[in-house]
Amino acid sequence: MFSELELNRMRWRSRRGMLELDLLLLPFFDDVFRELCERDQQSFVNLLEQEDPDLLEWFSNRAVPDDPDLARLVQTILNRVRP
Repeated sequence: MFSELELNRMRWRSRRGMLELDLLLLPFFDDVFRELCERDQQSFVNLLEQEDPDLLEWFSNRAVPDDPDLARLVQTILNRVRP
């Protein structure tokens, strides 16, 4: 379980300053994060630690994370915005 301070920090980290990433990460954090299982929450925390160029590659489907949990989470996030 995360404290309110930790959640606020994660929300701030979800704002990447790159519109493409902001449109994916911030709504996902606001709408879904608290409902995720502990493993997926930790994957999201790990995702926030990644570099923006890597995130952009993953969310553009030009690459896949080596970590299977990150790869699954990236796909989950993308599935939210695709029809």
